[in-house]
Amino acid sequence: MALTDSASPDAPTGQPQLMRTIGLGQMVFYSAGSMLGAGIYGLIGKAAGELGSAVWLGFLLAMVAALLTGLSYASLGSRYPRAGGAAYVTHRAYGRGLLTHVLGLAVAGSGLTSIAAGSWVIGLNLQRIPFLSETPVVVLTVAYLFLMAGIVFRGIRESMWANVVCSVVEAAGLALIIVVGAKYWGSVDMFQTPATPSGGSLLAIPPLLMVQGAVLTFFSFVGFEDTLNVAEEVKSPRRTLPLGLVLGMSLACILYIGVAVTAVSVIPWRELADAKAPLADVMARAAPWFPGWAFVVITVFAVANSALINYVTASRLLYGMARDGRLPARLARVHPTRRTPHIAILILLVLLIALAMAGDIAELASATVLLLLCVFVVVNASLVVLTLRKDEPKGGFEIPIVIPAAGAVVCLGLLVARIASDDWRAPLIAGVLLASAAALYPFVKPKPTAPTG
Repeated sequence: MALTDSASPDAPTGQPQLMRTIGLGQMVFYSAGSMLGAGIYGLIGKAAGELGSAVWLGFLLAMVAALLTGLSYASLGSRYPRAGGAAYVTHRAYGRGLLTHVLGLAVAGSGLTSIAAGSWVIGLNLQRIPFLSETPVVVLTVAYLFLMAGIVFRGIRESMWANVVCSVVEAAGLALIIVVGAKYWGSVDMFQTPATPSGGSLLAIPPLLMVQGAVLTFFSFVGFEDTLNVAEEVKSPRRTLPLGLVLGMSLACILYIGVAVTAVSVIPWRELADAKAPLADVMARAAPWFPGWAFVVITVFAVANSALINYVTASRLLYGMARDGRLPARLARVHPTRRTPHIAILILLVLLIALAMAGDIAELASATVLLLLCVFVVVNASLVVLTLRKDEPKGGFEIPIVIPAAGAVVCLGLLVARIASDDWRAPLIAGVLLASAAALYPFVKPKPTAPTG
């Protein structure tokens, strides 16, 4: 079924519909902005605690895994540009209602845990501003969540422009760190880890340590899956969506490796691991002339951007699944004036406030990655199935079948490695969300439409 630029597929006749306002430039910012946020600004210290000065290798390994799956998403986006993308693709490939339901809610759940992780980064950074230093983190966190909900409700055009502004600010902040910290490059052993204090070479680093570190740094690259869920609001989606996704991922990769090398060069990794606002501390050490409060503001913009994008994605995913009969129909309602799925936005706000209280930054980030790794295994495998199906329509961006196959294998390996680690809290959070999604299935009484194009 060919999509037009004026209507959402399968939209009920006479009902308000989503608007196509997103061009290529905004799509690049949306893709890059979804990655340049809480992961690098809030978690590089945690990653340094696991990988030491070799944290850049964790980012490199995570980048390879992300690129494989990102290319699969780009191809799927050019084939099936519609809201609820991952759930729709899974249903099209397998036709299994329970799998489709759980996977769709897993994507939504990963967005929620990601926003919740970012909310703590926001709260901790805002406390560094003098006039907010006495305000409890929980108050700052909840206020921030209400602000995000208000922007998302206001409209997709407003959300996209807020995304553009935040993306420019956060990319500039990362580039600034690289520029002011480049003079420190070469001053430390870049292969030193907690397991190999003497460092020396890549071969000395335990493979399992690298894989487990890559699972945490993988959180910095998640976000490309968000592109599928705004497909119905993209102009010329079969071309704009994959091109914007690939360009956005490329920008994020360059900045991440540069920042990772710079951070451990400026501040010893043990000290970086204990920092509450690691990149702000790096900036203070490398450029003491730069106002400390200014980088706190940059960090807040960066993390808020990731949250904004995840909020938009989760609301559109619930909207798409509800429209396809896989969730209660009320979630598919679009506000007649703002043209946004307002019921879904409100429900997500309630869940976010509860989830933000459930764990710290690292636990919520790891839970996000676990949920998305499950999703990525299934989505990559779905593209393999659809590619082998002779009567499936082709998209504007086709890739060799070996790419989604490799993406599924790599993501499965990262998933197993993370579950096998000693920390049980993140798998518990992810497991509870998946179990809750499965338990909900009989009660929503899904009445799915046929998986047509």
